[in-house]
Amino acid sequence: MTTDLVIDVRNVSKRFGGLLAVNNCSLSVQRGSITGLIGPNGAGKSTLFNMVAGNITPDSGQVIFDGADVTGMKPYQLFRIGMLRTFQIAHEFSQMTALENLMMVPGDQPGEHLVSTWFRPGLVKSRETEVRKKALDVIDFLKLGHVRNELAGNLSGGQKKLLELGRTMMVDAKVVLLDEVAAGVNKSLLNDLASNIERMNRELGYTFFVIEHDMDLIGRLCDPVIVMAQGEKIAEGPMAEIRANPQIVEAYFGSPAEVVA
Repeated sequence: MTTDLVIDVRNVSKRFGGLLAVNNCSLSVQRGSITGLIGPNGAGKSTLFNMVAGNITPDSGQVIFDGADVTGMKPYQLFRIGMLRTFQIAHEFSQMTALENLMMVPGDQPGEHLVSTWFRPGLVKSRETEVRKKALDVIDFLKLGHVRNELAGNLSGGQKKLLELGRTMMVDAKVVLLDEVAAGVNKSLLNDLASNIERMNRELGYTFFVIEHDMDLIGRLCDPVIVMAQGEKIAEGPMAEIRANPQIVEAYFGSPAEVVA
């Protein structure tokens, strides 16, 4: 049986001076999944995540995305071919409305070119109408209609995270990398955020790769869950198996003797 891998990380390593942050690590994300990445502080998961996202170039190994070698490609290049990322701290255009933030996402709009605004105003207006309709559909899907005309800088932390999620829906994303999606979000909005991630996966077929410290959220959303420690992948499977694995408990909390001490 063949698997349809959208991300295939092959034997990547990354060293920062004398620190080997990631050591010959391999992992994969299957299309249509919500795959979690967890590990104790210093495990190397953020470095690996950043290598997949194009923020860091590995010293060795390969990152394969949708069948193509994208090792060393920049985030804007990955964006163009369908890999999108959200951040632990939401990045919004604070002086633009929530709706306008969404409308900014699709690239190469005719209105971005001065010549088109002068000589092809009909094309500019038609495309803007199309993008606006898409943005309104996304706002309705995320149930953000009540803040669509609010300046994005005035939104709560959870609403900003929802808006970031909405931006990934404005283009044809093949995979969305979620970086600490629970950070700064209250429990009520976190439940809404998780529900929307589940709906995007279930109803729209989105694939997610999630790095997160909130184990309850990982347990709710992710299958499989990948565990890293000391720069290497040490386990993968359903969250119930991960929680019951003594090796993982030791990686997080130390050996029983160390815990008592």
